[in-house]
Amino acid sequence: MSLTPRFLAGAAPAAIRANAPGRLDQEGTPSLCLPGGSPHLRRLLTAAALVLCGALATGAQAQATGDLGLVVERASGSLLVVDQSERARLGRIEGLGDLSHASLVYSPDARFAYVFGRDGGLTQVDILERRIVARVMQAGNSIGGAISDDGRYVAVSNYEPGGVRVFDAATLEMVADIPTGGKTIGLVDIPGTRFVFSLWDAGETWIADLSGATPQITKITGMGRNPYDALVTGDGRTYIAGLFGEDHLTALDLWQDSPEPQPILPGYAHGREGLPVYKMPHLEGWALAGTDFVLPAMGQHEVLWVDARSLEESGRTSVHGQPVFAMARPDGRHVWVNFAHPRNDTIQVIDTLTKKVIHQFKPGPGVLHMEFTPRGHEVWLSVRDAGKVMIYDTETFEKLREIEAESPSGIFFTARAHKTGL
Repeated sequence: MSLTPRFLAGAAPAAIRANAPGRLDQEGTPSLCLPGGSPHLRRLLTAAALVLCGALATGAQAQATGDLGLVVERASGSLLVVDQSERARLGRIEGLGDLSHASLVYSPDARFAYVFGRDGGLTQVDILERRIVARVMQAGNSIGGAISDDGRYVAVSNYEPGGVRVFDAATLEMVADIPTGGKTIGLVDIPGTRFVFSLWDAGETWIADLSGATPQITKITGMGRNPYDALVTGDGRTYIAGLFGEDHLTALDLWQDSPEPQPILPGYAHGREGLPVYKMPHLEGWALAGTDFVLPAMGQHEVLWVDARSLEESGRTSVHGQPVFAMARPDGRHVWVNFAHPRNDTIQVIDTLTKKVIHQFKPGPGVLHMEFTPRGHEVWLSVRDAGKVMIYDTETFEKLREIEAESPSGIFFTARAHKTGL
């Protein structure tokens, strides 16, 4: 068995050499004083001792990233590094510009985050060293981005000058500029080194394939007026665009050679007065709860349920206000919903089986975002106007801890690194 220590400071430290009898076992490994011990056991203990003593000698510490996350501090242009198991903040990364509508994605090893600022900045940060690695001002106004399934490319969706720009994830050098003639939204990654996004002005969805030497673009027309956001399922098959200018949503089956737009929830607000839209609802891949999508209704105090296979409506739930995020717990059992101003101090929890609200509470003013721990036993809420991140048990609804933060908004755990469309 061969072991490669992650941290190894050259030759064996003096503490190891002094205790070793100076002989080799049958496979040439320095032997510890383990009477009767097997060569396999001696090799294992030697490797472990080398790692430990090498780390002590150099001051290095082994630290994994799987338990970490980042919280966007929108007012100060900074990121808070947090540990989900310890429910603690570890440090802050500053100097990221305008984060008033920021999102981020992670590299496949979950070491680096790519942050999409509203000011057009694309910033690569190292979450272990808590520093900016690289930063480019790639546009005048950005609205999010995605990373390719192989981790090679980072794509950014732009309002000004519009279009999508693609960058090398290692260097942040631009490798493709895809002009669209207007605002782009709903940018997601799908398998095959491809990105999907929609055009606000043209009502189209484009698929950009970057697996070859030059990008190949597939254009799908007839999506509907003014798509404002979109989601893709974890298998990369179903893409659903919400429409600001239509009384329905539109779905695409991306497994088809020539995907055709399919209207879903036609006339869901028919016969009812539309309310002023205080904040655009968000659509994300976490909206799949069991066998149903749960989607926030535009301009209504409802969430809408859609059968994930047939794409037919399967129910509606009246809620406290205009929903912004409707997020399924990772096991799909419950859906947590937050709301637009002026009712953004409230969270409601919906039971997936009954489609009824089973719990309601008020964490504080300005609940902007939610993030579940990877297996869903806890949820973290950003409560902007209270200046806190609040952590709750998702079974008992007990508050477990508060973390001070500067106008927190998006919360992003590194488990996202291994999920399509997030």
